[in-house]
Amino acid sequence: MRAMAHHILVVDDDPHIRDLLSFALAKAGMRVTEAADGEDAFTALQANPGDAPIDLMVLDINMPRLNGLDLCRRLRGSGLPQAELPILFLSSRDDEIDRIVGIEVGGDDYVVKPFSPREVVARVGAILKRQGGSNGAAGASKAIAHRRLALDPEAWEARWDGQPVPTTATEFQLLLLLASLPSRVFSRDAIIDRLHGPGFAVTDRTIDSHVRNLRAKFVTAGCGDLIETRAGIGYRIGACG
Repeated sequence: MRAMAHHILVVDDDPHIRDLLSFALAKAGMRVTEAADGEDAFTALQANPGDAPIDLMVLDINMPRLNGLDLCRRLRGSGLPQAELPILFLSSRDDEIDRIVGIEVGGDDYVVKPFSPREVVARVGAILKRQGGSNGAAGASKAIAHRRLALDPEAWEARWDGQPVPTTATEFQLLLLLASLPSRVFSRDAIIDRLHGPGFAVTDRTIDSHVRNLRAKFVTAGCGDLIETRAGIGYRIGACG
């Protein structure tokens, strides 16, 4: 039986970019739905049929009506079944602050315009691979318990004191990586290589943003020592006591 194709929502106000990405993603064997702005995208997510759920959204930051950052914020706080849908942001080269904010509001990754369609397809594939539970890069495929923290890669679920804490695909994989080797301090470069593979152009600030997101979510859940920073070196899992 042939595996069901991944369903990608491409959101950009430029029809040329939508056509370009739709062609590249379809050529890679994925099903594509298009939206011209954030409002149309949110409507599509609300109406998304259960038999063909959207697996990932490629989302432009700068759009009329509802921009990408505001759409991400709305989705993450919506309570919809796809509230934690993986998001790959498209960002202009001169808008680094937008790229960092994009990660901080819940994006998984970003690609800078102008981009190669092959790069977008590769990044989409990498996110979907992580989302699908391929945890070899993190060194763990079984459930992990680290004091009051529990991670279940099969269910893609993080829990603190038994209560679920929502995470994006990239946040979960980062946390899984750290918790799988609790005595190890990971440099930012090592984290990038483990999560994205060698050669991906991801900045240190992106990893820092993911860490801040995780800390904020777990502080809300009652955990104040999730991830430890080792100055000049990197990160390791905290005491989680």
